[in-house]
Amino acid sequence: MQIINKETLWQGKFLRVVLISFIDKDGILRKWEAVERINTKGIVIVIPVTPEGELVFIRQFRPAFGGYVIEFPAGLNDRKETLVEVAKRELIEETGLFSDEIVFLAEGPVSSGLSTEVITVYIARNVKEASEELKKLYPPDDTERIEVLKVDHERAFDFLEKQRLSGDFIDLKIYGFIELVKNFIQSK
Repeated sequence: MQIINKETLWQGKFLRVVLISFIDKDGILRKWEAVERINTKGIVIVIPVTPEGELVFIRQFRPAFGGYVIEFPAGLNDRKETLVEVAKRELIEETGLFSDEIVFLAEGPVSSGLSTEVITVYIARNVKEASEELKKLYPPDDTERIEVLKVDHERAFDFLEKQRLSGDFIDLKIYGFIELVKNFIQSK
C-alpha cells in the first residue's frame, strides 16, 4: 500500500477535503476521499466527574445534524496550548466547571475511514464550579448554547436512552467512554 498523490478539493478554516490516490496491495490504483483537520494541534474530549460520581454531559445544537447532541465537552487545540490546558479551558467554557485533576484516558482516530482527526480523552476528576475570574477568562464561545447535565454514572445509559427517545442525538463515542470511566472510578 502506497500513497501516490493527495489533491485538495476544498479547504476551510479547520477542514480540508482531499482526494487520495494510492496503490493497493494488488497493485491497483485506487482513489479515496477524506477530510483532514488543519490549523489545530489536536482535539480533546474531557469527561467531567463530580466528587459524588456524577458524569457531566453537555447538550448542544449541532448544525450538521440540525438537532441537539448529547456529548462530553470537547474542543480544538488552536491556541498553542498543551492538550491538558485545552481540556481545562474547554471544561470551563462549556460547563462552567473546573478541575486540577486532569487524567489521560485514551487517544485515537475518530472515524478512520473519513478523517485524519485524532482525539485525546481526559477525565476531569472532582470537578467543581469555576471561579468567576476563570469564567471571565474563558467565556463560552459565541456560537455555542450549551445545556449542562449531571447524571450519576450508574444511571448514565438509562439517561442517554431517555434523551435519544426524546429526539436528541447521542455522540456514539460516549458509550465506550462511560465504560472506561466506570472502570477508572471503581479502581480508585
